[in-house]
Amino acid sequence: MITTLQLKNAKPGMHADGNGLYLYVKDGGAKSWIFRYQIAGRRREMGLGAVSHISVIPARAEAARLKALVANKLDPLEEKRRVSAAAHASAASEDREVELEGKTFRIVADAYIAAQEAGWRNLKHRQQWENTLKTYAFPVIGDLPVREIGVQHVLDVLQPIWSKKPETASRVRMRIESVLNSAKLMGWREGENPAIWRGGLEAVLPAISKVRRVRHHPALHAGSIAAFMKDLGDREGIAARALEFTILTAARSGEVRQARWDQIDLERGWWTIPADRMKAGREHRVPLSKWARNVIQQMPVVDDCPLIFPGFRNRPLSDMSLSAVLKRMNVTDVTVHGFRSTFRDWAAERTHHHPEVVEMALAHAVGNKVEAAYRRGNLLAKREALMEDWAQWCSGSGGNLGR
Repeated sequence: MITTLQLKNAKPGMHADGNGLYLYVKDGGAKSWIFRYQIAGRRREMGLGAVSHISVIPARAEAARLKALVANKLDPLEEKRRVSAAAHASAASEDREVELEGKTFRIVADAYIAAQEAGWRNLKHRQQWENTLKTYAFPVIGDLPVREIGVQHVLDVLQPIWSKKPETASRVRMRIESVLNSAKLMGWREGENPAIWRGGLEAVLPAISKVRRVRHHPALHAGSIAAFMKDLGDREGIAARALEFTILTAARSGEVRQARWDQIDLERGWWTIPADRMKAGREHRVPLSKWARNVIQQMPVVDDCPLIFPGFRNRPLSDMSLSAVLKRMNVTDVTVHGFRSTFRDWAAERTHHHPEVVEMALAHAVGNKVEAAYRRGNLLAKREALMEDWAQWCSGSGGNLGR
């Protein structure tokens, strides 16, 4: 064993202390401890630290511990790496826990709104998002980490307003769903979205269409649309076809009455409504279902008239002409515009289509960035599926509602 005097006066080289412990002295005089061992036929060395940091007694104790590992056929270097990796993993796990605890619904919602607002047409839309969440969601789940939010939390938000303020409650639900979808995409939560309607909250909450007390635009119940469309299909006249096309596209009646042949691309199945005809002031592309295309193909092309559904003297049909079709069908408690509400109720209550795709189909809050995204094909394809499902539902065959 190395004495204190030998340790002090040791010359450059390796000096054995016993149990595999060596004092290593560099040419410049720097001194450190080395543990030498042999395992699986391999000779290895492991540094224990400088003499200035670890004195001889702790160095001997560490060498004895390492020798015991070797006796148990454990490689001290590999064990050191394993312990270090475990420590790093534990630290990373603790950091992740802290991160997830900090991802509250309020913080994630604010981030979602900030990311989406570039695609919203005006400041009012952001204010609506902020106000509804601030008023109804934040007091209940605002400070909860998004990973902890479950069905009961969402119900605690919705149940107090579901019957009293059904329109508002429906929007709050869809907005919570969108925020939690973004949280899952970012890896901040796992599992099913507790705010989803189809296959989720529909089991514990009545459909909005059944609790809605007042409508600005009275609408037909989604369950009655197939019978209505069959009756409408038996009606003759341009106004009847215009109403049929309006319902199938979920468009505003003014957009349909002004629809022109040069806006239709039957090969691709698109109807492109120019910006000056849109309420939002931006061009909107409508995917046409097979049924909607068939309606177009039935319409005769009138010489010197660009309109698909021309009225008297080749002028656009009046709004009253579509309402008159309803009157002739003895449907007096529904407005033309109300069919957009029917479409929205059907999509929310009877399908798995994402609420933002539904909003795009209704030409709500379609901004420049979103417009560019769906023109590249991704969201447009989803809207094509949505409109085809709607046509199937209107025909009474149900459609593929699981998308």
